Amino acid sequence: MTRASEPSRRALLAVAVAAAAIGTAGTAAAATSAGAAHGHAGPGLVDNRAWTSYADWRTGTAKGTRALDAARPGLVIATPAGTADYTDPHTGKTATWEYATWTSPAHRLAVPATEVIASWNAHTPAGTWLQVELTGTYSDGKATPWYVMGRWAAGDQDIKRTSVDNQKDGKSSISTDTFAIDDAASGLRLVSYRLRLTLYRTPGSGLTPTVWRLGAMGSDIPDRFTVPASTPGLAKELTVPRYSQEIHAGQYPEYDNGGEAWCSPTSSQMIIEYWGRRPTAEQLAWVDPAFADPQVCHAARFTYDYQYGGCGNWPFNAAYAATYKDLQGVVTRLRSLTDLETLIAAGIPAITSQSFLKSELTGAGYGTSGHLMTVIGFTAGGDVIANDPASPGDDTVRRVYKRREWENIWLRTKRYNASGNVVSGTGGVCYLYFPANPSAGQIEALKAVGVR
Repeated sequence: MTRASEPSRRALLAVAVAAAAIGTAGTAAAATSAGAAHGHAGPGLVDNRAWTSYADWRTGTAKGTRALDAARPGLVIATPAGTADYTDPHTGKTATWEYATWTSPAHRLAVPATEVIASWNAHTPAGTWLQVELTGTYSDGKATPWYVMGRWAAGDQDIKRTSVDNQKDGKSSISTDTFAIDDAASGLRLVSYRLRLTLYRTPGSGLTPTVWRLGAMGSDIPDRFTVPASTPGLAKELTVPRYSQEIHAGQYPEYDNGGEAWCSPTSSQMIIEYWGRRPTAEQLAWVDPAFADPQVCHAARFTYDYQYGGCGNWPFNAAYAATYKDLQGVVTRLRSLTDLETLIAAGIPAITSQSFLKSELTGAGYGTSGHLMTVIGFTAGGDVIANDPASPGDDTVRRVYKRREWENIWLRTKRYNASGNVVSGTGGVCYLYFPANPSAGQIEALKAVGVR
């Protein structure tokens, strides 16, 4: 589960959720009906674009970077465009770095968006790091500023990976990892965007980050308290390692103290190991040998966002997964449990984000303002099989949740909290981790859910 600050941090993830705007039961009932009428997030409500190929990297505008023509194409520093000083806000240390940039062509969103989440996959050896920025054009023809979507390194010896707070222009703002229109009810939308990569290295070192994937997911999910029920279509369960976040309670306060704060890295680690990857003994040597499942501690450390003060930055988790050999990671939204069935059928588990009251998910035994769990399959009756890290031990992680309950708490964008106030839901957000060279069946499944 997430930190207590999660609701405010995620307030912009749903489409303009505001309790003041929905103050009566009658209004809420009308909103519920409207949400049901909208149905699930159809193909026109989510747009994914990623730059991954040699041809992709040769488009856009390069200043000191070059496209790498390799088995796994990427972008690297060729000749630095210059030097820049960076003062790390979390250490106070100022250092000079060589840098080079690449700016994508403008991508016109298939769906004018209220929200955009960028994600990236890269290798950043010691002495290097990267920054991802986004700018776009609103439906009124005006431009956004350049927004920082993340300053990231796989390690933590050079900079402290961080999101950047207090970015806004009166029309939109950045909430940790998410661009959001401030007032979606106004009709304002983002109609296109560009992404800019800045690659940094120690001057004179000859080092370079290598970026294999850069992209963003834009969406405009309708306000809804409920979604229509889908029809079960698959009975299958994937064999995914099971790890509890709760056995880590109190561990490593510098990485948000384990326990309920570590749902995201614990879920990430489960799927990374499903694909046959895990940290080496040397990489785990820093972990207290008395701690069980040290790889979960490792995942928490290397997904930790020093500005957010936690491990729940979605793109940082996807980027962490992609530090393992030949894995990719993306953040997206799915439309329904049918999409999850399509992925499971192709052997691809998913990490989903949801929030709910204890009474809304039978068998969970807890309520949460935001939680990540891993969907690994479906029963013959269509119920959801999940590895839920909010379990007292590894042996109790596998859970079966009622399909109708689970579907609604995952896909809705509005809900009532324990105080009866209207707050946000995540609207089908998930992380997907899959091979750099997926099988033909996996490619088709990913394409079917809008990811390439």
